[in-house]
Amino acid sequence: MSFYQYHLFFCINERDDGSPCCAQFNARDARHHLKQRCKEVGIHKEGGIRINSAGCMGRCESGPVIVVYPEAIWYSYVDREDLDEILESHLLAGRPVQRLRLPD
Repeated sequence: MSFYQYHLFFCINERDDGSPCCAQFNARDARHHLKQRCKEVGIHKEGGIRINSAGCMGRCESGPVIVVYPEAIWYSYVDREDLDEILESHLLAGRPVQRLRLPD
């Protein structure tokens, strides 16, 4: 068994030149929201979920982005409701959220 069931990486990259980046979509706040929600439901721990910040992951045109391992499922999200849906459907029930998935 892996140390974590799921390991999420949130792109929080910020570009000084004004070009598209995940930070323009409040990615830090989004990461904080999902991490807090995981703590509330008791899954942010060893054997559960780990949420980390990441620099640019090269998918700026699709931002903001999250990648969930071990499946390597990429998501884009718009608001906290999208993040809550990822939590409830994918992280808790094991069903990826098709409408938010990015192509591989």
